Amino acid sequence: MKDIRRPFNPFVLTGYVSPEYFCDREKEAQKMASALQNGRNITLISPRRMGKTGLIRHLFHQVEASGIAKCYYVDLYQTDSLAMLVKKLGETVLGTLDTAEEKLIKRISTFFKSLRPTLSFDTVTGEPNFSVEVQPESAEHSLAEIFAYMEQSEQRCYVAFDEFQTVASYADKQVEALLRAHIQHLTNVNFIYSGSQRHVLENMFVAASRPFYQSTQMLTLRPIDSTAYYAFASAHLQGHGQSIPQEVFEWLFTDLSAHTWYVQSLLNRLYETAHPVLSQPFVNETLEEIIEENEVTFQTFLRLISPLQARVLKAIAQEGTVKEIQGKSFLSRYGLGAASSVKTAVKALVEKELLLESEGVYEIYDRFFARYLRQKTSGI
Repeated sequence: MKDIRRPFNPFVLTGYVSPEYFCDREKEAQKMASALQNGRNITLISPRRMGKTGLIRHLFHQVEASGIAKCYYVDLYQTDSLAMLVKKLGETVLGTLDTAEEKLIKRISTFFKSLRPTLSFDTVTGEPNFSVEVQPESAEHSLAEIFAYMEQSEQRCYVAFDEFQTVASYADKQVEALLRAHIQHLTNVNFIYSGSQRHVLENMFVAASRPFYQSTQMLTLRPIDSTAYYAFASAHLQGHGQSIPQEVFEWLFTDLSAHTWYVQSLLNRLYETAHPVLSQPFVNETLEEIIEENEVTFQTFLRLISPLQARVLKAIAQEGTVKEIQGKSFLSRYGLGAASSVKTAVKALVEKELLLESEGVYEIYDRFFARYLRQKTSGI
């Protein structure tokens, strides 16, 4: 019987399929599994599209297969209040900790007084489905009920709050303290707080004035090891009658700054071509096609920023990475003017996620955009 979960193209760009289509991250997964199993919560930080969501889902796949815990992934990216957070958490968790229908209904009626979930059953699978309406005034009570439901379960629970930095932007600034007040008393539930805005997350978990101060094990997600990635890519390409020399893979890996999604995206296109030998000229041609497809988007990026911000981006693209962003050498080489003005421009570009700053080093966030700026524009 055909496996409907098996993708036509093994270089998957969205979602998580199975370990077969997940590259490496063995050390990170092991470290996270050990932390959770030993009662430590985790803060996972990485730029967007580096693979943190895939890593979480891969870890949860392993955990659930072993029967150690029930796992829940909750994306907070589009939430703007505690009520929305509780609604997402409730609809993810409710009904999953009970196997018998009678027991499920009894436990739901016991635990949930303010939440009032609506229960229905899938007509095909018979699985329970819950819809949840959360009133802002009862959100705190509803949160407590959900946590109590998990805490008193016979199964251990792991919850991943993705894009957790969103909580810091809620109008109600007491949400962090409220979450921490409940979470610190849980012994049967552990958490992964993941996100892409490093400075916001670090401030939430490292600043002594914040509720979550030093409450988690910090983990920064680095690029996948190039040797492991080459072995993964080469094996899937060979299964398709294709080959890529290691030096060619190293070239594309370096050119795209080892950023997972961009490397994966190019490999996806190369697989699609079914070209037998992936030489550097052929890979470069494929990459240029991707750049050309996105040219309108890149031009829009440039129209939406100030002339100075555009010049700063172009200068950084030419350099690849810049450490002394306000250094005289860099400023004079590209005629960028006063350091104070550049500082303001850089801050705006980081906030717009056009520029990535990591450990004092700046580079263009979108690796395809960086290549476009280097090759398709001239003059600073």
